[in-house]
Amino acid sequence: MSSDSSHDSGYKLLFSHAQVVEDLLRGFVTEDWLAELDFTTLEKVSGSYVSDDLRDREDDIIWRVRRQGQWLYVYVLLEFQSSVDPWMALRVMVYTGLLYQDLIKTGEVRRGQKLPPVFPLVLYNGRQRWNAARDVSELIDLLPGSLKRYHPAHRYFLLDESAVGEEHLSDRQNTVTSIIRLETSAVPADVRQAVSQLQQRLQGPQYASLRRAFVVWINRIVLRRLMPGQEVPEVNELQEIDTMLAETVEEWTRQWKADGLQQGLLQGLQEGRQKGRQEGRQEGLQEGRQEGLEQGLLRGERMLLHKQLERRYGALPTWVSERLAQADHAQLEAWALDLLDAANLEDIFPAG
Repeated sequence: MSSDSSHDSGYKLLFSHAQVVEDLLRGFVTEDWLAELDFTTLEKVSGSYVSDDLRDREDDIIWRVRRQGQWLYVYVLLEFQSSVDPWMALRVMVYTGLLYQDLIKTGEVRRGQKLPPVFPLVLYNGRQRWNAARDVSELIDLLPGSLKRYHPAHRYFLLDESAVGEEHLSDRQNTVTSIIRLETSAVPADVRQAVSQLQQRLQGPQYASLRRAFVVWINRIVLRRLMPGQEVPEVNELQEIDTMLAETVEEWTRQWKADGLQQGLLQGLQEGRQKGRQEGRQEGLQEGRQEGLEQGLLRGERMLLHKQLERRYGALPTWVSERLAQADHAQLEAWALDLLDAANLEDIFPAG
């Protein structure tokens, strides 16, 4: 799991609310048995039902919900590793077995009864796309002949946040949609939009605890990622976060423009001085100032778009930086608009 325990605990706090778990299942698990669930019966499995082995899995959450008169257990594994775990299918099978042992040990399942179904769901938020086996059978050599009947199979459902397309993030009432947008947003304006959706969705006293969970998570994780190295003041309401982000957008825009103008002016003056030595000092400095202003604005736009792309997609390949360095005002503006809807870099910078 990730070494950032605050991120892990913040996620666990969010998925300890029934509304978030319901939104997770309704919005991202498109399977027929969802229609048979009675979401009014959703309840978190208490620690008394969980063994020491499972209790060590601090970032996993177990819920249960009624389906056709029997319990269905939903085992949510929160995976925050930066790299994909190739043995996840085996881990899921082991955790499911431990859960079954606990249900027997605590008397939830008695002799003569069948074990309840378990739906294991892995929620992964790493940058690298998930490519590990999703069924333990894929990890085991095939057995010959009649031994095939002993070949184990146990599958888990995967929600890879980085692979969720824009078409699946259109439901503004779904809290997990907002979580994914907040996780993947690279600029304050996008975060503001997700926070605004949460404000509208979570109105009313019944959501007070969930609102507070979002505030804590956004404060400690999202804003610190968005504004690295800056002091982020603790706030208590989503509205305060929105106000803070509005001020941040204005400040960042001013700073990026100032940085770009300053560098452009310095470069322009240097070029102007060089021309001045050849064609006359006064004329060279005048041209340098004018070119510096123009280059400064262009440099500021390039820096702004570079930072936006880097925050959304991580470290940028060399070919992207080269294309940015060669772009004019019109091209930079077109790319900035494409960024709002793009799922990946190739959508913004098509080949050829």
